[in-house]
Amino acid sequence: MKKEWFAEWFDSPYYHVLYRSHDDSEAHLAIDALLRPLNLALDARVLDLACGKGRYARYLAEKGFDVTGLDISAASITYARQFEHDRLAFYQHDMRKPFRSNYFDAVLNMFTSFGYFNTDKDHLLTLQNVCQQLRPGGLFLLDFFNSAVVAQKIIPFQVKTIDNIDFRLQKEIRERHIYKTVDFTIAEQPFHFQERVRLFTLADFRMLFAAANLRIRQTYGDYQLGKFDEDKSNRLILIAEKIHST
Repeated sequence: MKKEWFAEWFDSPYYHVLYRSHDDSEAHLAIDALLRPLNLALDARVLDLACGKGRYARYLAEKGFDVTGLDISAASITYARQFEHDRLAFYQHDMRKPFRSNYFDAVLNMFTSFGYFNTDKDHLLTLQNVCQQLRPGGLFLLDFFNSAVVAQKIIPFQVKTIDNIDFRLQKEIRERHIYKTVDFTIAEQPFHFQERVRLFTLADFRMLFAAANLRIRQTYGDYQLGKFDEDKSNRLILIAEKIHST
């Protein structure tokens, strides 16, 4: 059976070449800012959901938190495990499946690592798993792009040359998703990958979060914690709290 696009593309070494500019220093600045409204205890248990190679998780562990990183990419988890220690562990895992219950003080989903699935049923299932993973009153931070600005600024075609590889990128919007095709050739061998992300709005997230027993407490439009403006903000950052069961 053919892998879902994200499982195939995120396992490719060329994914990390294309997105090389998103490095550890960028991750550190984002975490330093976002930890302020989370106001976590020093020994808090934190889950980095869709952790990739662990650039956020490693820094969170350096801060003193007890950190777990989950990602569907076997290659990324294999890389990340070299950094494991007594406060940092990584596991290959599909976020649509349960992982621990009432365990984490905070779950973080960074850098638009959501909206990848074919159905909103799977997106809701993921959020329900997040709720299950959190202890009562625990916090969920979702860092997503601002769909309205993404749609406004779409570049239909461009070429990015990195490490002598010409990545040909095409973007289009169809049925409330943004599609990006990535084509390149190495040693006369052509490669083709496609990304697809659901263009969720704040209103969409309000409905999904409510259905998953998560209450949105704060919204921000950038990593400097600026106010979210649907027409101008580059990011949509949400902090939600697990609602106590009745």
